[in-house]
Amino acid sequence: MNFKKSQQLYKKGLTHMVGAVNSPVRAFASVGGNPLFIKKAKGSQITDVDNNKYIDFVLSYGPMILGHRHNKVQKAIRKAIKNGYTFGASTENEIKLAEIVCNAFPGMDKVRFVSSGTEAVLSAIRLARAFTGHDKLIKFAGCYHGHSDALLVAAGSGLATLSIPGSKGVPNDAVKNTLIAEYNNLESVKEQIKTHKDIAAIIIEPIGGNMGVVLPQNNFLKDLQTLAKENGILLICDEVMTGFRSKFGGAQELLGVTADITCLGKVVGGGFPVGAYGARNEIMEMISPLGPMYQAGTLSGNPIAMASGIATLRELKRQNPYDIFEKVGERLKATMLKAAAENNIDLVVNRFGSMINPFFTKEAVTDFKSAQTSDTKKFGIFFWEMIRNGVFLPPSQFESWFLSSALSEEDIVKTEKTIYAGMKKVASIR
Repeated sequence: MNFKKSQQLYKKGLTHMVGAVNSPVRAFASVGGNPLFIKKAKGSQITDVDNNKYIDFVLSYGPMILGHRHNKVQKAIRKAIKNGYTFGASTENEIKLAEIVCNAFPGMDKVRFVSSGTEAVLSAIRLARAFTGHDKLIKFAGCYHGHSDALLVAAGSGLATLSIPGSKGVPNDAVKNTLIAEYNNLESVKEQIKTHKDIAAIIIEPIGGNMGVVLPQNNFLKDLQTLAKENGILLICDEVMTGFRSKFGGAQELLGVTADITCLGKVVGGGFPVGAYGARNEIMEMISPLGPMYQAGTLSGNPIAMASGIATLRELKRQNPYDIFEKVGERLKATMLKAAAENNIDLVVNRFGSMINPFFTKEAVTDFKSAQTSDTKKFGIFFWEMIRNGVFLPPSQFESWFLSSALSEEDIVKTEKTIYAGMKKVASIR
């Protein structure tokens, strides 16, 4: 497989773009080699500038749940474009999409649309602080909630109560109110609550998706919801990744919890830059123009993005592909485990509905610490063998693979064969 044009564009991009990319994971730093530059996509297939075609399991990190350029979504986008690109004023489609979203989440009476998941989360935290009158926030090591200053935090060792910035340029004062707990460890949350009495919210990805796919164990989320309620703390579920992914709605219903505030993104915009946060009326009515918490956005509720979101969610509800996702996901998981075993490779595969992730480790992956036991060098070898055989994966051990309803039986069979090739390649280089 030839990557000549991608290599040329990478070198050219270095002149005026930081690392020739606009988001770090695209740089392929953790897997080695130059990044691929994409030209087009349709259905389950994505094509790079060298005309190499791949079965796409990145799906723009989740939004393209129907596959690329679904006909009904394309039609809605074209119709919206004819009317204009942006108005800086309200449109009917904002109301239509809001109704679809609120009906899908039992704990959501009202929703506010923004332009990204990062924006949704930082607004939700501001809202929680406005509603409770408290400042501190508990987040979990390994959970990613966008790149706002207060959330770019690295935990100390053990159950450290102090946080340090996880990025240069983030001052200590920006994270002084962010406390770290361990995913799947309720005691670590209790310790923070015991030590700090001014906690506004606990924020969590119900399914960890940026330390690989990590699932809550032993009623962790239900117990977390109870603990938060008992202590007058709001629970924020960041469903930017999981929203509409494994059920029409969010992971909360599948896991038996209802957040006080829910954050959304990705699928809700059908591939356009859309984020959202929503809650029950008494919380949402704190937001301007009804309340004292200010949040605004020139492009929030963009008419083309709203049209894309409406068409995507309507088609998703019509298809209801979630049972198929379960079967395909379990099939790919079984294939990876079998291929690894036949090649004497330690492998753990975590899956939640249409999200799946292999870890090159023999240790059960239940939190950020155990995720880091994965052999990232082996993943890099596996990644490039998959690429060379026409399967496009996220270029990071700690990013989820995503399924789309556009996958065909032919796509799945090819992916299974490629998984065997990938594991064989890993075994040959040890």
